[in-house]
Amino acid sequence: MNTVTSIGEILYDIFPESKTLGGASFNFIFHVIKLTGKGNFVSRIGQDECGKQILEFFSENNLPDEFIQSDPVHPTGESIALLDADKVPSWEIKTAVAYDYIEMKDEIERLIKENTDCLYFGTLAQRNITTRETIHHFFNKDLKYFCDLNIRQNFYTKDLIEDCIKACSILKLNIEELHLVNTLLLNKNFDTYETPKRLLNEYSIERLCVTYGDQGAIIFEGNLNSHYKLKVDNVVDTVGAGDAYAAVFCIGYLNGWDIEKTNELASNFAGEIVKINGALSQDPSLYEKYKELVNE
Repeated sequence: MNTVTSIGEILYDIFPESKTLGGASFNFIFHVIKLTGKGNFVSRIGQDECGKQILEFFSENNLPDEFIQSDPVHPTGESIALLDADKVPSWEIKTAVAYDYIEMKDEIERLIKENTDCLYFGTLAQRNITTRETIHHFFNKDLKYFCDLNIRQNFYTKDLIEDCIKACSILKLNIEELHLVNTLLLNKNFDTYETPKRLLNEYSIERLCVTYGDQGAIIFEGNLNSHYKLKVDNVVDTVGAGDAYAAVFCIGYLNGWDIEKTNELASNFAGEIVKINGALSQDPSLYEKYKELVNE
């Protein structure tokens, strides 16, 4: 299995009666590490109580923290969750937080050069120039690149989206993001199948996934596509479902699975995450089950 490095946000999702650790970049690599036994995470936290709790969480879960920077000025990231009637969250994401200021350091340079086969990134952490320049420094290397677009609020520009899509080998986005990308970059009539194919071809993307919430996901590769829809009962919340999908989607790509197997396993794994509070499962049996499937 190739080694994945994720760079970007880690934050606390604040719910009306609780808080859970999250951030797409962190959720993604948490699952990758639990499923494959390896992976790296680059981020930045504040020197505050939330930052201390994050380091404790990493220690308790045997997660590598050597690339987590400590920020003496900016607080640890937070996102306030507002759930609708279908338990789908909207977010009020705090700005000027530690992950906006991930610095380029020699140890990150070495990590990417010596122990990274695939680099994961999204758009949220790139809203500030410091982290954006750090991430872009690693574009156009001899790596695979996975962009999970993860558009949040107004934290994006056309140029940022295009830079990310140009850089990536594989791309994941949801249906709303696909409409946005079509408007900003393609400027063509929207079509469920033709628009992703156009994106795939115009930006030389190897594999692309569009997620549709409870309507499933479609993976595109070359002239092929695979649509898989899973019915899930007892949904608690959908927080982190896309990140869980992304983890298995990435593993499948790096392991050379066909798109049907990738879509089915990624969808089923995401289906387990919507049955729990928050984005991360603390049930080791879930990961053991999928570890076997991943390593078949």
